[in-house]
Amino acid sequence: MTVSYSIQPRRLPEPRAMLRLIKPITWFPPIWAYLCGSVSSGVPLSGNWGMVLLGMVLAGPIVCGMSQAANDWCDRHVDAVNEPDRPIPSGRIPGRWGLYIALAMTALSLWVGSLLGTWGFWATVAGVVAAWAYSAEPVRLKRSGWWGPGLVGLSYEGLPWFTGAAVLLQAAPRFEVVMIALLYAFGAHGIMTLNDFKALEGDRQHGVRSLPVVLGPEVAAKIACTVMGMAQALVVPLLVLWGKPLHAAGVFAVLVLQVAAMRVLFRDPKGKAPWYNGTGVVLYVTGMMISAFALRGLA
Repeated sequence: MTVSYSIQPRRLPEPRAMLRLIKPITWFPPIWAYLCGSVSSGVPLSGNWGMVLLGMVLAGPIVCGMSQAANDWCDRHVDAVNEPDRPIPSGRIPGRWGLYIALAMTALSLWVGSLLGTWGFWATVAGVVAAWAYSAEPVRLKRSGWWGPGLVGLSYEGLPWFTGAAVLLQAAPRFEVVMIALLYAFGAHGIMTLNDFKALEGDRQHGVRSLPVVLGPEVAAKIACTVMGMAQALVVPLLVLWGKPLHAAGVFAVLVLQVAAMRVLFRDPKGKAPWYNGTGVVLYVTGMMISAFALRGLA
């Protein structure tokens, strides 16, 4: 006699899978950029820590978490090839729950953004629009190896930096702050390109034209590192021009260390990309904070 058992599919999301869906590991860049923006504003942080911390939570767990949930929902077919153990393709977040979580966090983002005043709210609107434009049809900018990483770099580094300064100032940040934020956002295009290495096969099958897919890992790695290096190489003379030579020297020093790490990356771009994201990127964000303190001294 044969006894058969049937496993009933889940009806509710698994709690641990919900946390994995919003990817806490991705929260650091926008949180750090928001803190850099707050520092660069020149406004004393003492007495404003409530607004600073709220903005960091908004930039990281809420808006970035929302963007990850939206991306995983829109990418569920690609992830079934690249990473079938992810929460949605594995069934641990069943049905349309991935979409419902992304929509609920979109609403939460806008509400929390409104608590940061006019500048905080409209910056949040921009971040939410960018998140959905990146992942969702018919726009789905992630299909482009140029527009997709550029939008993510702007959303992860430039927009939070601008917002952190604008919220404390309750006004548009000065030119120098905006310029440095844009340069680091431009450089983040390279970071996002390296992040695409892990999804090569699924991207090929589903028409996502990332730079590693279109140009190959070797060329894509060289372009990514060139972009990151160029951005920081422009920051250095600007800081000198603005009378901050010691800070410029600090940014130059971390750039030199990144160049050494890039040489290791070029030996095996696909295999070493995760390693570089854990070393070179740390140096990159260190330069961001050095630059933020330089800008603070200009206030």
